[in-house]
Amino acid sequence: MHPDFEPILNWRLLAGSHPFPGPDGGTCINEAAIVAAGLPYRAIRSSADCPPCFSRPIAAYALGLNDAMPDDIRPQLMAFVLRLSGSADTPEVEAARTARLALESVRRILAPLCTLAGMAEDAEACAGAPDWSIALAAAKAAAWRGGALAQAAARGRRWREGALTAAVSRTATAAQRSGDDARCAAEVAEGAAPFVAGTWSQACAILDAALSLGRQAPEIALAGARERLDAARALAPA
Repeated sequence: MHPDFEPILNWRLLAGSHPFPGPDGGTCINEAAIVAAGLPYRAIRSSADCPPCFSRPIAAYALGLNDAMPDDIRPQLMAFVLRLSGSADTPEVEAARTARLALESVRRILAPLCTLAGMAEDAEACAGAPDWSIALAAAKAAAWRGGALAQAAARGRRWREGALTAAVSRTATAAQRSGDDARCAAEVAEGAAPFVAGTWSQACAILDAALSLGRQAPEIALAGARERLDAARALAPA
């Protein structure tokens, strides 16, 4: 990933969908990718709104991150703006991408949250899961134990412990759904980020790993992408 895509492309990412880019950019990551690739602009409210050439699980995960990230962190996603158009692949590859997003979210995001909450056994099970079926079982166990510990902490008025273990339960529940819906994998990052430093960087690394599977987007010249983005800005309503 090029570390300077955000300043080079001169585009501002915002949470939510937008009917047309504003003067400062003002789109989600998938909308920015559409403009950069020279495709007809469209507002994106879900991955189903993306052009057929976009990988659905990748687009869903990227959109989930885009909408959950704080404004000062969201520019990290600009490193992916040229990698989305043309990434669609066979159902088998798309299923593998969904599984990778789910598995790595348990390994790399849920596990550190469990560690912080004092759930060492669950953290070890999540971090060491070799495949999605075992990661799913680990997430189910963490969700149950986190919920039980949160209730006990609430009864004892141990508020910090309760907040952490409740976050584990919510985040692990999202992780369980991520094997079917890649956007839920982004919810894992959203649940852990307030507690675990570096969560958003881990989420971007997970997105990069999933994009490395299967068909790679055709190379788009950086200068051409910049011209198309600048042209869209120039046409934006005042």
